[in-house]
Amino acid sequence: MNRFMILAGTAVLGLTIAGCTPVGSTADATQREQQEVLMQEGTSAVGMPAIKNWRERRLLKDILELRDQNGLVTYTYVWSEMQGKLIFFCQSVGYGIPYATQFTNPEQPLRPEYLDTSTIPQADPNGLFSPESAEGTWVMCKDPDGPNTRPVYVEPRIVVSQFRLTIG
Repeated sequence: MNRFMILAGTAVLGLTIAGCTPVGSTADATQREQQEVLMQEGTSAVGMPAIKNWRERRLLKDILELRDQNGLVTYTYVWSEMQGKLIFFCQSVGYGIPYATQFTNPEQPLRPEYLDTSTIPQADPNGLFSPESAEGTWVMCKDPDGPNTRPVYVEPRIVVSQFRLTIG
């Protein structure tokens, strides 16, 4: 009898959840539909840009491939508001990684089994929830007293280059 009650309760709960769909139309939904119609008219009238050389796409591919090289030596600088110029910070490896960058997807579907697009925050592998944005940057600086690189957390904005900059 208990087993039957549990199965019946589960079935009722499943039907209740499956039946939860938005009812009626909101002003936002109406505006979204009208905007979509306008954008379709605009695309039909104007068309898409005639991209032939794909220069920017090729440049971005080159940048992504350069960033992925082992042992990429870079030089990191911070901007000094007081002096009005860049100040050498360290010889570094690769480019700085913004503090808010997450290793895992920051959102997970609330109910993927119902094809629901609602999401909730997902913790990083360390169990913490990273902010959506942050001012800091992680830089892998070469240790001046040895061959190793070590992570340094930097709050001010930085400039990273593959060559030493001449600062006047």
